[in-house]
Amino acid sequence: MRPSSALTAALTATAAVALTATGASAAPGAGSAGTPARPVVCQEKALDVSASPGGQRNAARITVTNRGGSTCVVDRIPTVTFRGLDGSAEPVPPATSGSYVLSPGERGYAAVRTAAPGTTEGHVVRTLSVAADPSHHGVTFGAATVGMDRGIQVWEPVTTLWHTSRAAADRALADATG
Repeated sequence: MRPSSALTAALTATAAVALTATGASAAPGAGSAGTPARPVVCQEKALDVSASPGGQRNAARITVTNRGGSTCVVDRIPTVTFRGLDGSAEPVPPATSGSYVLSPGERGYAAVRTAAPGTTEGHVVRTLSVAADPSHHGVTFGAATVGMDRGIQVWEPVTTLWHTSRAAADRALADATG
């Protein structure tokens, strides 16, 4: 006797729910047949994070480089914080966390605007910190490193997502804040 299609579908769905409820799964790190395992989060020590002046007032450029020997992921939104202030720069365009894949030797680029040009509000801080992934501690850069010798003015800071080129990150910032 052959079960009907509806019964087969119901049994399959019940089995899937039972597996999920018990926490059963395939072997760790194994993908489905023919699908490679997803890259793991990059170890912080395998990354080089740098910052430089952004080419416009109150802007900085950041770069992350995978110095490790295998492909890994960081969050697609860099975590940019400012010493003594709560919170971090908001992503533009608005986005939620997700993966940004970095092959060995590959770089990701983002641009940060700490305050709109001409802004007189906000705070002035001496450092900003950048983490390629929220699970990392990050690297701290002084105001002079990012071309803001008098201090980093912070008012409604924003950051782009990671991009494949510095020019793409600069364009994304200009498009979002222009």
